[in-house]
Amino acid sequence: MRVLVVEDEEPLAEMIAAGLRSSGIVADVALDGGVAMEMTAVADYDVLVLDRDLPVIHGDAVCRMLTSAGYPARILMLTAAGSLADLVDGLGKGADDYLAKPFSYVELVARLQALARRGHCGSPAVLERRGLRLDSIRRIAEREGRLLRLTPKEFGVLEALMTADGAPLRPAALLELVWEYDHAPESTTVKVTVHQLRRKLGPPPLIETVPGCGYRL
Repeated sequence: MRVLVVEDEEPLAEMIAAGLRSSGIVADVALDGGVAMEMTAVADYDVLVLDRDLPVIHGDAVCRMLTSAGYPARILMLTAAGSLADLVDGLGKGADDYLAKPFSYVELVARLQALARRGHCGSPAVLERRGLRLDSIRRIAEREGRLLRLTPKEFGVLEALMTADGAPLRPAALLELVWEYDHAPESTTVKVTVHQLRRKLGPPPLIETVPGCGYRL
């Protein structure tokens, strides 16, 4: 799952993003509505955690523009107000869910997972390929019934390769899919992650290096 946290209170935004990353979710941060629109123009997110009272472009306008354009992400709107009228108004602008501040982090993650399961598009919640089984919601991966203890990045790389279903993915594509928007590691990072993933998957090997094209399952 890839999430964009749009929140102008930077400490809160970073706290939410850090918590999501610790749960194996790729999370980027935008501190105003203008930056959010720029980031959604170049990346596909599964869910947006969208604060309503944003500078530059108001959260309501961001929500309307994205839904009108057919952007595929689900939208979870945050607000300091929690009345029924606010809820109805937010949902009427295209939001899929609504959460009033202050909120429980556990509840936020549960709502994000529920929204991801209802996503407009993307890969199924459970992928199965060649003896591998990957549950993207519960963050569980198995090979022939054996639980794989993967880091969040190893899980993300395996999920990307399984979703590609045999098509090769270049390191740059894996960086875009698995690592955060504001984090630009060297391509050797992908190489090391794939090496560790191969080791944990065990024999016979499942990930092939395709010269000039990257990696494929």
